Amino acid sequence: RIGEGVRHVRDIVGKVWLYIVLGVGLGAGIHGYVPENFMASLMGKSVWWSVPVAVLIGVPMYSNAAGILPVVQALLGKGAALGTVMAFMMSVIALSAPEMIILRKVLKPRLIAVFVGVVATGIMLVGYVFNLVL
Repeated sequence: RIGEGVRHVRDIVGKVWLYIVLGVGLGAGIHGYVPENFMASLMGKSVWWSVPVAVLIGVPMYSNAAGILPVVQALLGKGAALGTVMAFMMSVIALSAPEMIILRKVLKPRLIAVFVGVVATGIMLVGYVFNLVL
């Protein structure tokens, strides 16, 4: 049982280590080099278009939740609004281009478009609600 557990841990770490390293590197770059007022002006609560832009920026990226967390932490530390950052994180995980390629194997393009539209709308709604409430 322990051997099987160790094997599963190795499999999981083998799949995610690169994303975690890239996420930490990107997060460190944002934390160290991006001015706080610049990030707040792009992703702050007062910027109405920040949530849709965050979703659009997140779509071409490919990561998992563990890999994107350092970036999320850096964005929040630089003054980005929580709802905007959540929308970015959710779009990276749910709407990435590789996810669409995987879905293409089982869904027709029209259904994928409906999926993307519904999920993107839901993500933006969550982002706006969090920005309003918090």
